[in-house]
Amino acid sequence: MILAGKILVGFIAVLHLYIAWLEMFAWETRGPKVFRGVPKKLFPETKVLAANQGLYNAFLAAGLIWSLLIRNEDWGQHVALFFLGCIAVAGVFGAFTAERKILFVQTIPATVALLLLLLG
Repeated sequence: MILAGKILVGFIAVLHLYIAWLEMFAWETRGPKVFRGVPKKLFPETKVLAANQGLYNAFLAAGLIWSLLIRNEDWGQHVALFFLGCIAVAGVFGAFTAERKILFVQTIPATVALLLLLLG
Protein backbone atom coordinates (compact mmCIF):
# COMPACT_ATOMS: atom_id res chain seq x y z
CA MET A 1 0.00 0.00 0.00
CA ILE A 2 2.83 2.41 0.77
CA LEU A 3 4.40 1.80 -2.66
CA ALA A 4 1.04 2.32 -4.38
CA GLY A 5 0.58 5.53 -2.38
CA LYS A 6 4.01 6.81 -3.38
CA ILE A 7 3.36 6.01 -7.04
CA LEU A 8 0.08 7.93 -6.83
CA VAL A 9 1.87 10.82 -5.10
CA GLY A 10 4.31 10.90 -8.03
CA PHE A 11 1.44 10.89 -10.53
CA ILE A 12 -0.33 13.72 -8.69
CA ALA A 13 2.93 15.72 -8.62
CA VAL A 14 3.28 15.32 -12.40
CA LEU A 15 -0.36 16.32 -12.84
CA HIS A 16 0.23 19.51 -10.85
CA LEU A 17 3.38 20.28 -12.83
CA TYR A 18 1.25 20.03 -15.99
CA ILE A 19 -1.42 22.28 -14.47
CA ALA A 20 1.29 24.77 -13.43
CA TRP A 21 2.76 24.78 -16.95
CA LEU A 22 -0.68 25.24 -18.48
CA GLU A 23 -1.62 28.13 -16.21
CA MET A 24 1.76 29.86 -16.23
CA PHE A 25 2.97 29.44 -19.79
CA ALA A 26 0.19 28.13 -22.05
CA TRP A 27 -2.90 29.86 -20.71
CA GLU A 28 -3.78 31.69 -23.93
CA THR A 29 -2.76 28.92 -26.33
CA ARG A 30 -3.67 25.62 -24.69
CA GLY A 31 -6.07 26.95 -22.04
CA PRO A 32 -9.05 27.47 -24.38
CA LYS A 33 -8.75 23.85 -25.57
CA VAL A 34 -8.68 22.50 -22.01
CA PHE A 35 -11.34 24.82 -20.55
CA ARG A 36 -13.87 24.79 -23.39
CA GLY A 37 -16.62 26.23 -21.21
CA VAL A 38 -14.73 29.48 -20.69
CA PRO A 39 -15.22 32.17 -23.36
CA LYS A 40 -12.01 32.62 -25.39
CA LYS A 41 -12.02 36.38 -24.84
CA LEU A 42 -11.41 35.82 -21.10
CA PHE A 43 -8.06 34.09 -21.51
CA PRO A 44 -5.98 37.21 -22.29
CA GLU A 45 -7.79 39.10 -19.52
CA THR A 46 -7.09 36.40 -16.92
CA LYS A 47 -3.51 35.54 -17.92
CA VAL A 48 -1.94 37.10 -14.81
CA LEU A 49 -4.45 35.44 -12.48
CA ALA A 50 -3.87 32.06 -14.11
CA ALA A 51 -0.09 32.45 -13.85
CA ASN A 52 -0.41 33.19 -10.13
CA GLN A 53 -2.60 30.13 -9.67
CA GLY A 54 -0.10 28.10 -11.67
CA LEU A 55 2.66 29.06 -9.27
CA TYR A 56 0.62 27.66 -6.38
CA ASN A 57 0.16 24.41 -8.31
CA ALA A 58 3.93 24.30 -8.84
CA PHE A 59 4.39 24.66 -5.07
CA LEU A 60 2.02 21.72 -4.49
CA ALA A 61 3.98 19.61 -6.98
CA ALA A 62 7.27 20.63 -5.37
CA GLY A 63 5.97 19.60 -1.94
CA LEU A 64 4.92 16.19 -3.21
CA ILE A 65 8.25 15.66 -4.98
CA TRP A 66 10.06 16.76 -1.82
CA SER A 67 8.07 14.19 0.19
CA LEU A 68 9.33 11.43 -2.12
CA LEU A 69 12.96 12.54 -1.72
CA ILE A 70 13.02 12.67 2.08
CA ARG A 71 14.98 9.71 3.45
CA ASN A 72 13.15 9.53 6.77
CA GLU A 73 9.97 7.56 5.95
CA ASP A 74 7.85 9.09 8.72
CA TRP A 75 8.81 12.65 7.88
CA GLY A 76 8.35 12.05 4.15
CA GLN A 77 4.91 10.61 4.76
CA HIS A 78 3.86 13.55 6.92
CA VAL A 79 5.00 16.02 4.25
CA ALA A 80 3.08 14.04 1.61
CA LEU A 81 -0.04 13.95 3.81
CA PHE A 82 0.10 17.72 4.29
CA PHE A 83 0.37 18.50 0.57
CA LEU A 84 -2.21 15.86 -0.39
CA GLY A 85 -4.57 17.40 2.17
CA CYS A 86 -4.02 20.83 0.63
CA ILE A 87 -4.79 19.43 -2.82
CA ALA A 88 -7.92 17.63 -1.61
CA VAL A 89 -9.26 20.77 0.08
CA ALA A 90 -8.43 22.91 -2.98
CA GLY A 91 -10.28 20.39 -5.13
CA VAL A 92 -13.40 20.56 -2.95
CA PHE A 93 -13.29 24.36 -3.01
CA GLY A 94 -12.79 24.34 -6.79
CA ALA A 95 -15.68 21.94 -7.25
CA PHE A 96 -17.99 24.31 -5.40
CA THR A 97 -16.73 27.54 -6.94
CA ALA A 98 -15.65 26.57 -10.47
CA GLU A 99 -16.30 23.11 -11.95
CA ARG A 100 -17.37 19.82 -10.42
CA LYS A 101 -14.81 18.08 -12.63
CA ILE A 102 -12.09 19.39 -10.31
CA LEU A 103 -13.37 17.01 -7.65
CA PHE A 104 -12.44 14.06 -9.86
CA VAL A 105 -9.14 15.51 -11.07
CA GLN A 106 -7.82 16.73 -7.70
CA THR A 107 -9.80 15.63 -4.67
CA ILE A 108 -10.39 11.97 -5.41
CA PRO A 109 -6.79 11.11 -6.43
CA ALA A 110 -5.40 13.04 -3.44
CA THR A 111 -7.84 11.34 -1.07
CA VAL A 112 -7.00 7.88 -2.45
CA ALA A 113 -3.27 8.62 -2.03
CA LEU A 114 -3.92 9.84 1.53
CA LEU A 115 -5.75 6.61 2.36
CA LEU A 116 -3.08 4.43 0.76
CA LEU A 117 -0.36 6.16 2.77
CA LEU A 118 -2.33 6.08 6.02
CA LEU A 119 -3.41 2.45 5.67
CA GLY A 120 -0.01 1.26 4.42
